[in-house]
Amino acid sequence: MRIAILTISDRASRGEYEDRGGPAVEEWLRRTVATPMQIDRIIIADGFETTRDTLVELCDSKSCDMVLTTGGTGPAPRDLTPEATQAVLTKELPGFGELMRRASLEHVATAILSRQTAGVRGTTFILNLPGSPGSIGVCLNAVFAAVPYCLELIGAGHIDTDPAVLKAHWPGR
Repeated sequence: MRIAILTISDRASRGEYEDRGGPAVEEWLRRTVATPMQIDRIIIADGFETTRDTLVELCDSKSCDMVLTTGGTGPAPRDLTPEATQAVLTKELPGFGELMRRASLEHVATAILSRQTAGVRGTTFILNLPGSPGSIGVCLNAVFAAVPYCLELIGAGHIDTDPAVLKAHWPGR
């Protein structure tokens, strides 16, 4: 299982701000996923072209099974992660974004400003997460039970969760 965590932040890419989103995603995965996995963490600047091109490389050249992005999902002018993601997807899965916003609204009113999405490119699942470390766990806890089955359906690598942490949902099993 090859997973890329892509932090999208101008300040973090310039070293002006410590990336806390990428480490939060990795920590959550290491606590929840029972399958051996290779995790690559990458930091890039905000921007449509940079994000789009990096996603294409991670899916097509690096053959990642899953790419989890963090950052760039708000309404600020340089927050273009959802647009770049949609540009590379062959199938969008909007239910992921809908459920993440709903779960986040239970904790913070500004969750309605978030524009996360998810989808598929080839055999890679892409999921946009917020940049806030506290919101990352809320969002992953809300949607990740469906991810292992999604990966199976698209022909990506197999992933199991630790059922004591989060039980994956497998229809018919």
